[in-house]
Amino acid sequence: MSIEVKNIHKRFGNFIALDNVSLNFPQGELTALLGPSGCGKTTLLRIIAGLEQADSGHVFLDGEDASGQHVRERQVGFVFQHYALFKHMSVFENIAFGLRVKRRDVRPSESEIKKKVMSLLELVQLDWLADRYPPQLSGGQRQRIALARALAVEPRVLLLDEPFGALDAKVRKELRRWLRRLHDELHVTSIFVTHDQEEALEVADQIVVMNKGRVEQIGSPDEVYNHPASSFVYGFLGNVNLFHGRVHEGVLDSGGIAFDAPDHAQAQDANGIGFVRPHDIEVERYTADAEGIVARLRRSHAIGPLAQLELVRADNAQLIEAVISTERYQHLGLTEGETLIVRPKRLRVFVNESASQSA
Repeated sequence: MSIEVKNIHKRFGNFIALDNVSLNFPQGELTALLGPSGCGKTTLLRIIAGLEQADSGHVFLDGEDASGQHVRERQVGFVFQHYALFKHMSVFENIAFGLRVKRRDVRPSESEIKKKVMSLLELVQLDWLADRYPPQLSGGQRQRIALARALAVEPRVLLLDEPFGALDAKVRKELRRWLRRLHDELHVTSIFVTHDQEEALEVADQIVVMNKGRVEQIGSPDEVYNHPASSFVYGFLGNVNLFHGRVHEGVLDSGGIAFDAPDHAQAQDANGIGFVRPHDIEVERYTADAEGIVARLRRSHAIGPLAQLELVRADNAQLIEAVISTERYQHLGLTEGETLIVRPKRLRVFVNESASQSA
């Protein structure tokens, strides 16, 4: 099923949760709504589900205006962060619940329900837990049961609101890989809400980055990470170093250090911010004639294939984060407290965007 929202506006008192949002969710794809708390992503999900009504705008399911439809009519499967399983019901009964409350004329027989539930338990790889109760399960198992329950009614679309937010990091990583494999098998049009950038980049076909009730950027994980449309997107997707300064005729001056900004050749003494990811920072030993930024190595952490460095600029005490290979780190023989030269390999400059917006 394809999903489209047009000109969705939603206000809670004086707070604008969604400000004229229009989006397309391609059929059979997994889309992540990504953004900080309060940006409107869960509100949008609930409006698509029919759990919340927009003040204005429309929701289209397969081209049909579903804005006035009740949640039951939309055939939506919804998975919440905190599972929402019935504690007094067994795993089997939890999954069967949606099938048993269907209207009598469309309700499956008991034998059909049993067959359906057991096939779903096999799908989520928990068929051996059919007789257990939710309190006897781990968090990861409970969330997989919640997903099986959502799939039981054969939804036309699957909506997941921070589905792994209540789980620890290791289980969360395992489950998102599992969700991706499951989606590749079922191809149900799916939308999931997350504020975890790594989760969105790893799982989604399409990412919608939201901020303050508006859409900042839509694209594939590669597009939004490597070609961010705004300073907000750049700063939100992963760690980033900021170099504030003035941009004049294609050059950003940040504390007396000049960076090329060819995209802004027409700029005339404008406020600008240069963005550099830690892995795009080169590090070498200090020499008097070396070109670059002089910085002191405050702290280093070299475990595994990458070494993370915290450096402090000599001129303005700004913190710079760099990531280099452990092999390079060992070759240089770096020690905390020594003076180094750092150089951005790739820097993206945005003009006339405030520091508060980009932080």
